[in-house]
Formats: sequence, C-alpha cells, structure tokens
Amino acid sequence: MPSFDTVCEANLVEVKNAVENTAKEIGTRFDFKGTSAAIEIKEREITLFGDADFQLQQVEDILRNKLTKRNVDVRFLDVGKPQKMGGDKVKQVVKVRNGIESELAKKIQKLLKESKLKVQGAIQEDKVRVSGAKRDDLQAAMALIRKDVTDVPLSFDNFRD
Repeated sequence: MPSFDTVCEANLVEVKNAVENTAKEIGTRFDFKGTSAAIEIKEREITLFGDADFQLQQVEDILRNKLTKRNVDVRFLDVGKPQKMGGDKVKQVVKVRNGIESELAKKIQKLLKESKLKVQGAIQEDKVRVSGAKRDDLQAAMALIRKDVTDVPLSFDNFRD
C-alpha cells in the first residue's frame, strides 16, 4: 500500500552554520563592538545574548537572514521571551522545532478524515504516516496538508509505492 510520512525536521547542519555565520558577523560589526552581543547553540537550543532588548532583536534579525540564505525555513524557530541576566544584560532562548506536536498531528489526521479522500493518517511518535490505495490520493493529501497547515514547515518523505 503506498504511503508517505509528514514530518517537521530542520536541517541542523545548516542551522549550525547559520549560527556560526551570525557569530562571525556580530564579531565584525561596528555597532556590536564592546558589547556583550553573542550567540551560541547547544543541541536544538540557540541562545542570544545582548545588552538590551533592541540588541537581541538585531541579533535575531541577523540569524533569520543567515537562515534564509541557507534555505532553512524561519518557521522552525520557536522564539522565547527575553530574560534578564545579571546587571543590564539580557538573553533569549530560541528553540529549533523538531517533530510534529501531538496537537498538530491530530489536526492533520482530522483534516484527512474530513477531506473524503481515500487515505488514512496514523500518528507515529513525531510524524504522521499517510497511506492510501492510490498514488493520486496521496498526492491530493499532500496538496491538502500544504494548503491548510501553514504555520509549521512540513515536509514529506519516505514515499513508498
């Protein structure tokens, strides 16, 4: 039976490269000289540092530009609230999304059921496997998911015939 997986996975190598390029640009830009502006990555968490909220916003803008240049969708970023550190310094944690949350997986499954397409959606950990009798139905399901779920960058892989 033909099937495919609906997943939400960022290319972590490209994300890491974008963070390194952002750190390089922070080091060379004149408006960041002598400030505590910095960026670092650990696993799937990117931490932005700065002297003020405005500076955090500038660092985040640089990061978004670098990610866009590397063809990484910025919708993978889950930006947290700025937190005060010692003195007048602030930091912000940005998480890189990985996997489909159960709430979204249920929404996709419900969407497929209501579409009257002859496909079934099965939630498997952090992905949704869609299977059906015909390849055309699966392609229609992909188009439907792309059209209705726009807030998360979904991709389709593991297509089997």
